Amino acid sequence: MLILAFDTATDVATSAIVADGEILGERITRPQLLLADVEALLSGAGFGPSDLAGIVVGTGPGSFTGTRIGLSIARGLGLALDVQVAGVSTLDALASVAENAFPVIDARRGEVFVPGPAVARPGDVVAPAGSICVGSGAVRYREVLVARGAHVPSDDSPLHLPRAALHAALATDFGAADRVEPVYVRAPDAERWTG
Repeated sequence: MLILAFDTATDVATSAIVADGEILGERITRPQLLLADVEALLSGAGFGPSDLAGIVVGTGPGSFTGTRIGLSIARGLGLALDVQVAGVSTLDALASVAENAFPVIDARRGEVFVPGPAVARPGDVVAPAGSICVGSGAVRYREVLVARGAHVPSDDSPLHLPRAALHAALATDFGAADRVEPVYVRAPDAERWTG
């Protein structure tokens, strides 16, 4: 089964093409480059869009705009290609990067997204004993988390990336493209200012 997977919920977009559990290609760029990444992955693996059996998209939480980019592309491709789509939480993908990984995603405004999903101030995050904090929030708030007893890998560690291949491995609930919903945790900024 040929799966295209991607996550654009953070500042770094990850994408992968996976066939029967084998990673055929991966890319790490920016959310705005996702369509070019998809084209490069498919052509690099010797496939075309019509060869896809499924699409997996990261549902967040993360950047509102980034999450919408990924979901819009997943829905558009799913509908155009008549391919089923599955959503996987960005937190779940990060939690699967290593044993005892505790995902912490930068939520901006001095906050982070953590399992629950929930939003919290970095100083209020309590990672389980023996865990390692991974993700963009762990990198940004390293000093605060370490002061609270957390272990955070080096900034350049691949453990901080919500790799799309992990999304593909976690996906189980494929269905109609338009039923995949984002995980926002809090209202978007535009809604907060106009409400």
